[in-house]
Amino acid sequence: MQKIEFIAEVAERTGISKKEARRVVDAMLDVVSERLQAGEKVVLTGFGTFEVRERQARQGVNPKTRERMTIEATKTPGFSASNSLKLLVRQGKPE
Repeated sequence: MQKIEFIAEVAERTGISKKEARRVVDAMLDVVSERLQAGEKVVLTGFGTFEVRERQARQGVNPKTRERMTIEATKTPGFSASNSLKLLVRQGKPE
C-alpha cells in the first residue's frame, strides 16, 4: 500500500475529504519524526513503538577493494510491533 492509497482509505473510513485526511496523516508522520529526532519513543498502544536505535561501530569490508574498514556508529529509526498487532497479522482479522 502506497501513502496515497493509505490516505484514500483513511478518508473513506472517517468520512472526511482526501485533502483533510492527507493533512492528518502528514501531521501524524511529522509528530513521529520530530519525536524520534528528539530521541524520544513514540508508543501507540495496540499498534507498536517507534524508537531510535543505536548501532555500534563495527568492522566491515569494502566490496570493491576487499579492504577492511571501520563502519561508524549511527542512529537509525526502529519499530517494534505490539503483541496485539503481531497476533492480528499471524491469525488474520477476526470475523
